[in-house]
Amino acid sequence: MLRVLDELLWVLRREGLPVSTAQAIDAARVAALVGFSDRQTLRDGLGAVLATKKDELTLFRACFDRFFAEERAHLGDLWSRLRVRGFSEAELAALRELLTAAAQRASGDAAGMLAFTGEALELDQLLASAGIARALAPMTGALQTGFFTQEVNKRLGIPVLGSALTRMRDALREALGEERGAALAAALREELDAMKRRVRAHVEVSLARKLGEADEQAARAVDRPFSSLSPEEMAEVRRALRRLAERLRGAERVRKKRSRRGRIDPHRTLRRSLRTGGIPFRPARRVRRRDKPRLVLLCDVSDSVRLASRFMLELVAASQELFAETRSFVFVSDVGETTDLFQRKSPEAALAAIESGRVVDRTRNSNYGRALVAFEERLGRGVDRRTTVVILGDGRTNFLPEEVSVVERLVRRAGSVLWICPEPPATWGTGDSAMPRYAAAASRVLVARTAGELEGAARELLARRK
Repeated sequence: MLRVLDELLWVLRREGLPVSTAQAIDAARVAALVGFSDRQTLRDGLGAVLATKKDELTLFRACFDRFFAEERAHLGDLWSRLRVRGFSEAELAALRELLTAAAQRASGDAAGMLAFTGEALELDQLLASAGIARALAPMTGALQTGFFTQEVNKRLGIPVLGSALTRMRDALREALGEERGAALAAALREELDAMKRRVRAHVEVSLARKLGEADEQAARAVDRPFSSLSPEEMAEVRRALRRLAERLRGAERVRKKRSRRGRIDPHRTLRRSLRTGGIPFRPARRVRRRDKPRLVLLCDVSDSVRLASRFMLELVAASQELFAETRSFVFVSDVGETTDLFQRKSPEAALAAIESGRVVDRTRNSNYGRALVAFEERLGRGVDRRTTVVILGDGRTNFLPEEVSVVERLVRRAGSVLWICPEPPATWGTGDSAMPRYAAAASRVLVARTAGELEGAARELLARRK
């Protein structure tokens, strides 16, 4: 009883329910009093001593139901399950010797051996360790589930364990006979497959928590990655970005109004007051010359950054009056200028034209090197110290030429080159990502995986105005 209760309390703590030592003692007393025969009575009794708030009670009940669900039930460790299958103690003793020998040959994969021969809780504890959490930290989307499942399997030593079981099959046949040895080898393979399924389920649950799918009502759309937004949430993000653009426009109008009057110049005001006996009847104002800078935007519109680029283009289209001149370009493999498109059409129509492929062919693979060279040629001599160049893209080159030197030349000619990347730094440099080299060449890299981060990037962009 105490073992099962200890497992339950461990699961509750892992899910975020604070369980003190005193509460654990009270839970043991409740379990001893009501027993495990009536699950509803046990659930109510434990909930009374372990949950002190309404939300804690809701969390406890959900964890309790998952813990005691029939499909999650297990019969203890590997040896107990094999006994239930009908294998004798002599057969299990022979298996123990073979597993011990396999563990000695692969001493670095003790975690996999422990999880294989131990109970389900021990595998859960290994999966909840800091090392596994760090391995899953870069995961950003459901398409990466298979890759990160393999990474977790490697950390647990499961591939090595699978190879050991393959080699062990002949040894089992030799020790136990053809029929019993093959049956035990098949049982071990089924146990290993169940272990792999449990690992994949853990990866899927971790991703669901990371993206906020486990509690969508509590998650704000603006703080969730673009890739996890539903159509309704995408519409809400667009409305939030439009409200941001209106606020920026309003702030610009206030700034213009104040700049026409100018700020008070204390030194000139005091000198002028000498004419009136030191009384400043007429304040002197200082008018600041402001040359509105130019903005040049190069935006990747390939499928990998489609949502982030759409939101960025909407913001640029709504905020063009903040700069003296705005030029916008989009690219996948070729580069197309969209400046006139945004000037002649509404943002919705312009975005629809870009997404339909009428500006650039969106069916091709991203070619950053080709696009950067073409972009530099299009700009010609139109880049100076009053120009802010913004590049939005994930920096994934499909292993094609990177042309980082183009970014370096733009940095020398322009006021600044900002790179807005919709991927977290943890994924930079993985696979075909050239972001570490682009980041070293650019003036600054801003991460914009969510609408909130994109708003911060927009404010950073406006702060670059001189």
